[in-house]
Amino acid sequence: MTRVEEIAYRTNVVAGQALNDLICRAGMYGKRDCYGKLQRYINSETSGKVCILYGLRRTGKTTLLFQLLQDMTQEEREKAVYIRACVNDCMADLSADLKKLRTQGYRFAFLDEVTLMEDFIDCASVLSDIYAMQGMKIILSGVDSLGFWLAEGNELYDRAYLIHTTYIPFREYSRLLGIDDIDEYIRYGGTLMPGETNVDDADALDETSAFRDEESARGYIDTAVCKNIQHSLACFKEGRHFRHLMELDDANELTSAINRVIESMNHRFLVRTLIAAFKSPDLGSAEQILHKQTDPEMQTDILEKMDKNVITQRLMEMLETRDQEDQKIGITKEHVAEIKAYLKALDLITDCPSESTIPDSGPSEYVLFAQPGMRYCQAQALVHQLMADPLFQTFSEREKTLAAEKILEDVRGRMMKDIVLLDRSRTLPNGKRAFRLRLSRREIDMVIYDRQANVCEEYEMLHSRKVVPEQTRAQDVELNAEVEAKYGKAVRRCVIYRGESRRNGEIEYLNVEEYLKSL
Repeated sequence: MTRVEEIAYRTNVVAGQALNDLICRAGMYGKRDCYGKLQRYINSETSGKVCILYGLRRTGKTTLLFQLLQDMTQEEREKAVYIRACVNDCMADLSADLKKLRTQGYRFAFLDEVTLMEDFIDCASVLSDIYAMQGMKIILSGVDSLGFWLAEGNELYDRAYLIHTTYIPFREYSRLLGIDDIDEYIRYGGTLMPGETNVDDADALDETSAFRDEESARGYIDTAVCKNIQHSLACFKEGRHFRHLMELDDANELTSAINRVIESMNHRFLVRTLIAAFKSPDLGSAEQILHKQTDPEMQTDILEKMDKNVITQRLMEMLETRDQEDQKIGITKEHVAEIKAYLKALDLITDCPSESTIPDSGPSEYVLFAQPGMRYCQAQALVHQLMADPLFQTFSEREKTLAAEKILEDVRGRMMKDIVLLDRSRTLPNGKRAFRLRLSRREIDMVIYDRQANVCEEYEMLHSRKVVPEQTRAQDVELNAEVEAKYGKAVRRCVIYRGESRRNGEIEYLNVEEYLKSL
């Protein structure tokens, strides 16, 4: 085989010893759960299909490519090349190089950052229809994951294996990073932490690059989400897929609009969380926990001094102000709908699986975020903004701090419920489904229904380490009958919380970290 360095190529082709040097550090890091899918593709006998590895930034894509190269036999690696595309490359250049490489005996092509090429989406079929059909194994990766989604639906339709990396469930996050704390996952989860699998991203070596504050989260959204959408749409069919978003892009308002949609969803999440918390009769309600603290230093009646709807009303006013600002710059319902569709295509958000026993109950929009750190950062920023409100300024610093922390505690509690529901719903076998259930007088955090056996399991979730029987409503006979009338006998009733796993009468108490890692 001719040495690659002796051949003139149009793109950045790396093979031989240079490739060995490039991938040498990849073995230091744990492998993503999806690694086995990459291996199955590379070892399969089928031809005519490419493999697309896509996801948002800092989810380990390039490291996965390097790990797969490392695990090849020496004979296989001698037939492999790595090509990192750049903005000046085009598909004609890439095609010419692949043709040359194939005649030289190379059979494995790892193509990174291919979405940087402006004509990739419109010309991607050449990779499957020519080179994959000729027996080459081609794995594509890049930061513009929406570009892959568009290509798979058009040029690569039915000729691509898709492997997603955006969603990092708790069990995988814990395994890769050695972090077993659900609150740590809530605060920073969604990307692999700096120093883990980000050898391909120099920015990730900076400790300020994760979801550590609103500024870092906004920076991530701008680069990983907004630019992803804008570049992909601009490169697809000469920008004609912008649809209603074209007017925002022409006015340089599209980045702002995408940010506003994400912020709005997260702000409305906070409002829902607080309404649920402050209207709750449980011992877990904000007022009672703050007032009944055994530690005098943690006691405050700040929330009792206010009308119970004051906090949510102030938040609603903030949202209304934002909505009015959106209308001034021309963000319409059509814009919002299209942006949300692209966020779903990026795997950033998904509709919350929910059902109801209430006849003719309309759908209630609620989205789950695949990157909890992003949601928590923005909720935290809004709470701090609320604490700067003139009404709160009349209280002492200690009272404001305790109130802010209690609100954020409620946020973490709601996010824990979302995380468990998302992780569980994505891991159930066929024939079973997990969902949030609205009843006539309350809501069950998660129900798992086995269609074949016509039985169900009920789960309540508490962001608490204590077993407090008064907090659980799992023994409400009337409402349990309402559930069983529609979903069959409840064969299991559980409380998922942060304390030790145990049984208390008929109710199982499950530690949340243990439960998520067992899925």
